[in-house]
Amino acid sequence: MRLETTLWPHLVTHAMGGIVPMGESGSSGTLPATSVEMSRLLTVVRRGRVLTVTGRFHEPRSLLVREIARRLASNFYDGVALVDLDRASGVRDLTAALGCGPGMPFPPCATGGAASWLAERDMLLVLDGSDRLTPAALDWLRDLLHRAPGLRLLAAGRHPLGFAEERVHRL
Repeated sequence: MRLETTLWPHLVTHAMGGIVPMGESGSSGTLPATSVEMSRLLTVVRRGRVLTVTGRFHEPRSLLVREIARRLASNFYDGVALVDLDRASGVRDLTAALGCGPGMPFPPCATGGAASWLAERDMLLVLDGSDRLTPAALDWLRDLLHRAPGLRLLAAGRHPLGFAEERVHRL
């Protein structure tokens, strides 16, 4: 089963299970990046595998990754999945949040099914609040990157994820 590409790029999946349109993220601040920086960040996401936006304050990080995701949604055949991590999140929490998206063919908490399904996608996975991921979830994502050549990760958190292929933008 395929994702509905007309709908999926405009959705945000919350770790608690709710889905809201990306345009209603709740922030109306100015972007914490110049146009030159934004252009460079867009290129890093398109050409690289992992970009983490770090900084002390949540709102500027979140605003920047959501804007990058919005601008790049049409660059990925299967769109963008934006997971808002508002509490400590393990592998089951992450896959359950992804399972709430439309067109997701695997049941929540089926980590093997989620990995297999994601391994076949050309998509951007955005993790807002990545500092709340457990070590097991980070290991799962690291393994997933090796299995899913079309998957890109864009994360926002206080600290880098610590992945070998990761690029970091500090605010």
